[in-house]
Amino acid sequence: MRVIREDNLIKKNERVAVAVSGGKDSLTLAYLLKELQARYPFEMEAIIIDEGISGYRSHTLSAAKKQLGELGIEYHIESFQENFGKTLDCFVKNNEENACATCGVLRRYVLNKKARELSCTKLSTGHNLDDEDQSIIMNLMRGDVIRFSRGQNYYKKISDKFVERIKPLRYFLEKEIVIFALFNKLSFDSSECPYAEYAMRGEVGKFLDRMEESRPTTKYSLLSGYDKILPALNQSFITESIGVCEICGEPTMDGTCMRCKILEK
Repeated sequence: MRVIREDNLIKKNERVAVAVSGGKDSLTLAYLLKELQARYPFEMEAIIIDEGISGYRSHTLSAAKKQLGELGIEYHIESFQENFGKTLDCFVKNNEENACATCGVLRRYVLNKKARELSCTKLSTGHNLDDEDQSIIMNLMRGDVIRFSRGQNYYKKISDKFVERIKPLRYFLEKEIVIFALFNKLSFDSSECPYAEYAMRGEVGKFLDRMEESRPTTKYSLLSGYDKILPALNQSFITESIGVCEICGEPTMDGTCMRCKILEK
């Protein structure tokens, strides 16, 4: 993949974890990395997170296991129930509006911890161009300067316990990935998470779609402009190192990480 080569995302003989959900993006990424592996020496394993979402997660898990099996990629399944003693459904019962925020924090926590346990030097995710643009707008609207200043191209190694994230699909539109997955007959699940209706991301996504329709290349231009200012943002707002959570010992910029704050509640 040109992006991996030009951005030097994966070095020879590295060990890469791939976060797989069972959807088109993550399985397309797994497929492409498997193709690359045939020509470029590196190790790869997949991590699947079972959040415990009734009526939804079982379908995506089946798709993930089926396609990874066909690709010959070893995978590991980690669940919220095993890691935190509760499913996501239990965490957000009677408070569905917080589902995406809660899920994101806990999922990232498990992915980082498992990737580190597997001795992986990179954690690869299937974020596409639409995802990246939505995050840019959302972080700006929330005034979240720290998250707004983080970027793949200007990553700093701020903790030995933090596995570096890479996003090889960040320059590709969601619709392009759909076409690729269908053309290559990948077995992916296209159902939508039942908590998606509460997410701010959906509203921002619809706004960007309208802008792209009336002003083509808006999505490309937004990410391109963002990448140009990332070095300055990263230097100004991202520290050279961070500490660890006083409760669980995982990396955090605060005394107590968000995972532990959620569990305390």
